[in-house]
Amino acid sequence: DHRDLHSFPTRRSSDLPRVPCEIVFDGDIKRVINKEGEDVTENFVEGAKKTLYIAKVVGAKAAILKSKSPSCGCGQIYDGTFTGKLIEGNGITCELLNDNGIEIYTEKS
Repeated sequence: DHRDLHSFPTRRSSDLPRVPCEIVFDGDIKRVINKEGEDVTENFVEGAKKTLYIAKVVGAKAAILKSKSPSCGCGQIYDGTFTGKLIEGNGITCELLNDNGIEIYTEKS
């Protein structure tokens, strides 16, 4: 059984902000807001799409993502208050990859 490992940091795949960001929910709609109050959802969606594209090109069956982040969080994400409180949920990239049949792991699993 032969497996290749490819590294692809989602932050480098698009114009993701350096200011801390967290996911907030507006009803059923998931938004990514930075600590300055700016909605940066579209940046995260574009990064997720680029990551999925590359995952498909290389034939990825699984991905190892950074836990708790608004992009890659798997199972738990920060609650949008910037207080360190965690809630159940997935980041934007995690959800897109998972929805496309890619098995998700975190650096802790």
